[in-house]
Amino acid sequence: MNAPARQSFAATFARAGMPLVLVVLFASCALGIDNFLSVANLRGLALAVSMTGMVACTMLFCLAAGDFDLSVGSVVAGAGVIAAVVMNRTGSVMAGVAAALGFGLVVGLINGLVVARLGINALITTLASMQVVRGLAFIVSGGSAVGIAAEPFFALGGGVLAGVPIPVWITALCFAVAGFTLNRTVLGRDTLAVGGNAEAARLAGINVTRVKVAIFAAQGMMAAFAGVVLASRVTSGQPNTSVGFELEVISACVLGGVSLSGGVARVSHVISGVLILGIVQNAMNLLNVPTFWQYVARGLILLAAVLIDRWNHSRRE
Repeated sequence: MNAPARQSFAATFARAGMPLVLVVLFASCALGIDNFLSVANLRGLALAVSMTGMVACTMLFCLAAGDFDLSVGSVVAGAGVIAAVVMNRTGSVMAGVAAALGFGLVVGLINGLVVARLGINALITTLASMQVVRGLAFIVSGGSAVGIAAEPFFALGGGVLAGVPIPVWITALCFAVAGFTLNRTVLGRDTLAVGGNAEAARLAGINVTRVKVAIFAAQGMMAAFAGVVLASRVTSGQPNTSVGFELEVISACVLGGVSLSGGVARVSHVISGVLILGIVQNAMNLLNVPTFWQYVARGLILLAAVLIDRWNHSRRE
């Protein structure tokens, strides 16, 4: 393949590669796996990827700005526990949800301030907050699941609207808001500018610190909201849930073309990344692939996502 042909292929893959992979993967599973196209399985697939999709909507902004957040799995668990505890003590669903969202906001603000204002690497900062938040979840819950007595709360995660689970509608709305924010607002433009070159963005008059703090705050709140939805689905706050969830979210974003070096993000491709991960997991379950091999497959997908990101980065350079 000559140089112009290689460049044309690379440009085409960057523009439509992941959606095309999604179409081929879906068609292959539909043709080769029994019950894949059943209504029950497709509804379960959509529900399974909904939480990953919610958090990916804000993780893409973190990655596009040149950072990432490893604490989201712990925030999901901690927010679910706090929502359960507050609801049980006050009898108020709104109080529980507000407390959980406030918790996520505080964690996000701390992460953002430490990374943006103190200049500490996001890996170290969010790795530390991941441990702290998980520990707090176990302390608040006493190390066990916290049951929820408020039955109206269960509609958020277990309800159905027009035949589609409510968490799926919520995820679709989150992607719509993320797409509008990234493509049509000052925050979206500034996020890509900061990720592309933070110093140039600063010289252009962009408040880099404010942008990063806002992104981490939004990430914390979205992870907390996902934790509230999960608590509603399982009718309890689980302090040991969502271990490794952060890697799944980052994998979905990178598969969707969000650059680990910052400056590049497309919401439509992130949707493809989320669905690809979900379909692969669903197919392995339908084929009764042993759990240990599923870990191997997920690791290989993460490695593939990183290699694709590296290839895209080299092509842009």
